[in-house]
Amino acid sequence: MKKPSSKIRDEIAKLQEQLKAAETREAERIGRIALKAGLGEIEIDETELQAAFDGVAKRFRAGKAGSTGGKSDGGEGPGRGQSSAVAAGATAGGHSEA
Repeated sequence: MKKPSSKIRDEIAKLQEQLKAAETREAERIGRIALKAGLGEIEIDETELQAAFDGVAKRFRAGKAGSTGGKSDGGEGPGRGQSSAVAAGATAGGHSEA
């Protein structure tokens, strides 16, 4: 049996509320982590911040999420210090928006 459009709209509204709550929780979590890391005072251009976020997301989606900076991620290399700086900059700006 098909649902009437009014029920579908109600379900969509409930899902939108759930999505907003989930996004709020995620933003608060990232903000708390940034504060703990002492990144609340860093100023960064929004374009640069977006690029940093993109880099962090790409790094973690590539399967390197378990890496904590140990030698298991390939040791010292050109991208090694950069990913720490990118993560720091990205997290700091993420908190300032929240």
